[in-house]
Amino acid sequence: MKSAYSTLSFAVLLATLALGPMAVVQAKTPADQLIVGMSMVNLFSIDPANAPGLDASGVNANLYDTLIKRDQGNPEKHLPQLAERWEISEDGKQITFHLRQDVTFHSGNRLTADDVAWSLYRVMKLNFGLATTWKAYGFNVDNIQSLIRASDEHTLVIDLPQVMDPLLLVDSLAISPSAVVVDRKTALAHEKDGDLGAGWLVTHEAGSGPFVLTKWSANDSLLLTRFDGYWGGPAKLKRVVVRHMTESQSLRLMLERGDLDMAYGMAAPDIRAIDGSPDVQVQSLPRGTMYYVAMSMKQPEFAQPKVREAIRNLIDYKGLDQQVMPYYGTLNQQPMQLNLQARLPDPGYHLDPARARQLLTEAGYPEGFSTTIRTLSEPPFIDIAARLQSTLAEGGIKASIVTGTGNQVYGAMRARNFEIIVARGAERYPHPYFSLRTFAYNPDNSDDAGLPNFQGWRASFFSPPINSLIEQAGVERDSTRRVSLYHQAQTLYDQQVGPIMMISQMTDTVVSAADVKGFTGDDAEATRYLGVYKQR
Repeated sequence: MKSAYSTLSFAVLLATLALGPMAVVQAKTPADQLIVGMSMVNLFSIDPANAPGLDASGVNANLYDTLIKRDQGNPEKHLPQLAERWEISEDGKQITFHLRQDVTFHSGNRLTADDVAWSLYRVMKLNFGLATTWKAYGFNVDNIQSLIRASDEHTLVIDLPQVMDPLLLVDSLAISPSAVVVDRKTALAHEKDGDLGAGWLVTHEAGSGPFVLTKWSANDSLLLTRFDGYWGGPAKLKRVVVRHMTESQSLRLMLERGDLDMAYGMAAPDIRAIDGSPDVQVQSLPRGTMYYVAMSMKQPEFAQPKVREAIRNLIDYKGLDQQVMPYYGTLNQQPMQLNLQARLPDPGYHLDPARARQLLTEAGYPEGFSTTIRTLSEPPFIDIAARLQSTLAEGGIKASIVTGTGNQVYGAMRARNFEIIVARGAERYPHPYFSLRTFAYNPDNSDDAGLPNFQGWRASFFSPPINSLIEQAGVERDSTRRVSLYHQAQTLYDQQVGPIMMISQMTDTVVSAADVKGFTGDDAEATRYLGVYKQR
């Protein structure tokens, strides 16, 4: 059958994709375009200095470049990208990057080491949540320009501000969403009131990546167009069209009809229904991101360890893992990614309403109390929240569910203005330091500290002993001693009943048409469409 879209304009294509069920059977999307369906609820900014979400990272991975990247086959190895090579000084205090000389931004401006240094300075100057990554290494707005600098047009020098393992910083330069390089001239051309282009970059881009942002309509559609001047060679596809779709059954139907090439966020029943079909392929990729239930210790109830322990006994870990999380995640109860040498076994938390009621009585809440659960209205978040609401009731806690957009839900947590939240987050690199720093580390518990990239700060969890263990592990060179420090930190987090309770480690399941080739998901949420094509 001839493609139903081969002669349609892009505008008509988008209108067609927005329609509900129709009579087209076995249609084919254009051969030179990738049509993607996914929820865009959490896509509210693509400014690299203020876009921490997974969806924004996936978009920006195609619009921008980083100095280096991780080797997918060996995550402990780094590969050249904008930097052709780099070296670390013998004393571990300085890293020097030598940049490619053939890179241009989408604007036509040449990419230089000044752009790299300015991009990191911009993150610190704007001081959004992603600045926390660099603050943890000792950088601040006053020292970053002297410590991260261009020694010439194609050489970047980084002096470490404190004693640390330099490879941790190298890892962050490879995976942090704020480590991409922004076109300084283009961003400053759109500056307003000294914002370094922040207002403009929320919905525009100034990158050097394989695609250009052509169109973005919030919660509707996004269009990426091939950048033919890309230094790594042009992408195989002309366009990537992303459609905002939140209904799993609609995603499944459009895949089956050939109206979509790829779908993110499908529910487990729909994936099961088509898994094994010769017309589709299912790729499940383990990620470092965690699904969790978190409480704010600013709330008087949750400031009490016995109440937090009661909540821990009112989470149905096994039921969630078996009934809600297939294709979404794998059971993980530790604040550390699975399969790391320094990770302790799961503590074996389980649903125990009787024990929870006893703990609540001891804490002064024999009749329970009322609270709220914030979450996104899409699976698996809403399903986890609904199950949690039910099991909390078994302990006498009356919880109402409050849903909203990603900015509304996560924004409340970043502002430390919530009670309970069902959410997802983590540092992306498979390293115990990053895992524990994300969930258990909080160097300053004041509201004014502004450290939202630390989930512990968001939840108002402050433990100087745990902070000290994580800091020691970050600079310890002896592997046996380092693992021991990580073990002690996990044990103490369990004993102190940390308010962020892991339930599952994310599995990102992507369903695509069988003729889509060259797609390999990235476990740091930085999947590129550069090498994707259709075999027809």
